[in-house]
Amino acid sequence: MGRRRAPELYRAPFPLYALQVDSSAGLLIAAGGGGAAKTGIKNGVHFLQLERINGRLSASLLHSHDTETRATMNLALAGDILAAGQDAHCQLLRFQTRQQKGNNKAEKAGSKDQGPRQRKGVAPAEQKTGAETHCEGVELSVENLQAVQTDFSSDPLQKVVCFNHDNTLLATGGTDGYVRVWQVPSLKKVLEFRAHEGEIEDLALGPDGKLVTVGWDLKASVWQKDQLVTQLHWQENGPTFSNMPYRYQACRFGQVPDQPARLRLFTVQIPHKRQRQPPPCYLTAWDGSTFLPLRTKSCGHEVISCLGISESGTFLGLGTVTGSVAIYIAFSLQRLYYVREAHGIVVTDVAFLPEKGRGPELLGSHETALFSVAVDSRCQLHLLPSRRSVPVWLLLLLCVGLIIVTILLLQSAFPGFL
Repeated sequence: MGRRRAPELYRAPFPLYALQVDSSAGLLIAAGGGGAAKTGIKNGVHFLQLERINGRLSASLLHSHDTETRATMNLALAGDILAAGQDAHCQLLRFQTRQQKGNNKAEKAGSKDQGPRQRKGVAPAEQKTGAETHCEGVELSVENLQAVQTDFSSDPLQKVVCFNHDNTLLATGGTDGYVRVWQVPSLKKVLEFRAHEGEIEDLALGPDGKLVTVGWDLKASVWQKDQLVTQLHWQENGPTFSNMPYRYQACRFGQVPDQPARLRLFTVQIPHKRQRQPPPCYLTAWDGSTFLPLRTKSCGHEVISCLGISESGTFLGLGTVTGSVAIYIAFSLQRLYYVREAHGIVVTDVAFLPEKGRGPELLGSHETALFSVAVDSRCQLHLLPSRRSVPVWLLLLLCVGLIIVTILLLQSAFPGFL
C-alpha cells in the first residue's frame, strides 16, 4: 500500500506562512511571500473561493492582494477585518464580497482572464487603495486600513497576532518579548508589558480577558491585563527529562464540546534543543479556569511547528517541521488522522473549516476538514471521514433480539426448558 497523500487544494507563486478561513463567505485566505529581498518572489494575500464541485471541495483564486515588499507571516480574522503581521508591523485590511451587477466591471477594474474559473489582476494604482477582482459573478474588494509598528527589537519581527472575543482589541507579540494590545480598527495602543525574556512564540486570548503567552524562555504565563496570574507547570506534573529542557511552542483556547461556558487550553511542548535522536513532543490539555493540567500525550518525535483548533473545540490540528499533518480529538488527545511529510518541508500554519456559516455545506459527509500551508507554496486539504456510530436505541434493540434468539435456541435444543 502506498503512502497516504493529501490533495493539493491550491499552489501560490510564493511561500505560504499564514492561513484563515471565513466560513460566512466561503473564503480561504492564504498569505506569504519572499520578503524584501530582490529575488523576484512576490508578496501577497490570496483570497480563495471554496466550492463543492462534483462532490469534492475545491478552491479557486478570487483575489490577489499585493503587499509590495512585505511578506505576511501571521494572520488573524475578525469578521471582515484581517490583521496581517508584516515584518515589524501589523497591517489591518478590510475585505468585502458582493455579487457582480454587470459583465463589464471586470474590464474596468483591469482584470485579466486567468482561466475558466479564475479572474485576477488589478492596475498598480488600484492595488494600494484596495482593488476589486471578480470570479464567476462575485466581486471582492480589499482596503488597507491602519498599520502600526508592533515590535522594537534589534531584529524586529511580529510573530503572532490575535483578536479578543468581541473583536474590539487585538494583541501582538514578537521578538522583543513584549505584549502590546491595540484598539480595533484605530490601532491605538491600550496596553504594553514585557511578558518574556526573549521572543514570544505564541499567545491566546480567552473570553474572560485572560491572556496566555509562551516564549523562548521556556515559560508559559497567564495574564490579566499586565498582571501575572499564574504560570503553567508542565514538566513538574508530566513526563520529566532531567537533562532535556522543553519549551512551549503553541497555545490555543477552545470550547468544551456540549459545554460552551467552559474552556480548555491546549499547548504543545517541544525539545528546546535539537538532538541527534530527538525525544518526543507533547500535546497537553489544561483546565481553562484553574490552568491545571488535565492530560498530556506524546505526539511523536517530529518537532511540532503549529497548532490549530476547530471552532467547536472538538478537534486539534498539528503541523511539523518535516511537513507532516495530523488531526487529534481534543477530549482524549487521540490521533485520528496523519499524513507523513504531506508537504515535505515545514508546515507554517493549519486552520479548520468552521462548523458555522457555509461550513456544513462545504464539508459534505466528512466530519471535519483541515487546511495546511507550508514554505513549499502549497495549500493542502485534509478530510476526516465521519466516524460511524450506532444509536443507543439500536444497541438496545439488538440486545433484546439476541436474548430472544438465545431463548428460542435453548427451547429447541432442550424441550421443556421453559
